[in-house]
Amino acid sequence: MQSHQLVLFALAGIVLNLTPGPDVLLVVRHALRSGARAGFFAGLGVAAGCLVHVSAGALGLSALLAGSSQGFALLKWLGAAYLLYVAWGLLRSALTPRSPSFFTDSSVRPMVSARGVFLQGFGTNVLNPKVALFFLAFVPQFISPDANDKPLYFLALGILFTANGLLVSSAYAWGAAWMARRVALLQAALRVLDGVAACMFMAFGIQLALSDAPSSS
Repeated sequence: MQSHQLVLFALAGIVLNLTPGPDVLLVVRHALRSGARAGFFAGLGVAAGCLVHVSAGALGLSALLAGSSQGFALLKWLGAAYLLYVAWGLLRSALTPRSPSFFTDSSVRPMVSARGVFLQGFGTNVLNPKVALFFLAFVPQFISPDANDKPLYFLALGILFTANGLLVSSAYAWGAAWMARRVALLQAALRVLDGVAACMFMAFGIQLALSDAPSSS
């Protein structure tokens, strides 16, 4: 791969990672409520999920999934159920009032489990078959047809994309945590964010549940 192709791939990856989606929503929400550390661990879980898809793509398992309607359907329904489960938790949080001290005094914020936040980010990503299909569609465009070891190139580019994604999610987490210490109407804003995020996760889950398996032709 030539250097300009690598730069183009990295820039395209950063732009794609900056686009708000369920992963970004999860990172921002945790950072707003529990600080940058929680947002970082959510992003780390998302990155770990990406690495699973990248590894599967390099081994050819994602291509097998793309051509198997049964396999796609199974992962699709698992992913949709998990997204709706996350949406339910967000909706409950949106409907639960918090005292003003919750947002102004960091000492009274609940300590969240780094492992739990990590696993939530991981589950949101790894159970979405569309992420696997995204890597299959996006990464090969930057691999030369003459490359001798295409799986190795796929793996390397996938890791680069994931690393860029972790940097972007860390920036989102830091920015959200910074805002959480300075926004006067954060209490109402967070409840609105939880409500919006719940609706979006429901929409993502329903859209995933209604999606068709890719054509095997």
